[in-house]
Amino acid sequence: MIQFHMVGGIELSDDLILITENLSVGYNEVLISDVNLKVKKGEIISIVGPSGIGKTTLLRTIARLVKPLKGGVFLDAAKRGGLGYIPQMLGLVRHASVYHNVDLGARAGVKLFANGTSWFKMRNERVISAIERMGLSEKSQEPVRRLSGGQQRRVATARTLAQKPKIILADEFLSELDEDNISTVLGAVKEYIAESGAAMLIVEHNIKRASSISDRMFQVNNGKLIPFQIDDLELEVDL
Repeated sequence: MIQFHMVGGIELSDDLILITENLSVGYNEVLISDVNLKVKKGEIISIVGPSGIGKTTLLRTIARLVKPLKGGVFLDAAKRGGLGYIPQMLGLVRHASVYHNVDLGARAGVKLFANGTSWFKMRNERVISAIERMGLSEKSQEPVRRLSGGQQRRVATARTLAQKPKIILADEFLSELDEDNISTVLGAVKEYIAESGAAMLIVEHNIKRASSISDRMFQVNNGKLIPFQIDDLELEVDL
């Protein structure tokens, strides 16, 4: 029997993490309109399409960094730490160490207990685990500015894993990575989703890669978010 509960005045079944309702996004003009999306626990969903059509704006609107032009976003996650966001520009503290940057994620995700020792211990365990998952243990004390672009992307992913959110929004988070590191990052993210029941919403330009990691795919066409068709993938591969 499916159970329901209320989030922001909207009734969500217990298997849902995110609902968008008649959502329109953009800045001075609408880029994508009337988005009605439901994301279930454990799902990985990709949004594909060319640059400049509103994919990043949609992700930023769901992350509550951009105000929607119309409609609403209903998220069944804690306001602090419940949503993890890996932006295209990463947002790392470049002069600080890998450990410090990942710890920022852990701080957002770990509640402050009365016993401060337990709080620091839990944070440290999350940070070390996330850094290890990304294969960056030897770089733990290295300033981020000294890392390659691909290594910095792994730091950003580790920061989000240390946070342990219920949903991850990721904008081209696999760019600048070679195939070995893509495998490492995807393996760690999929493992986290399987363990936690979290969900993931990805903006990805590589359609073939998106199809290999996603449970469902969407594309933006004429300002609408629509299901990605298998025929579209076959056409892309042929090209």
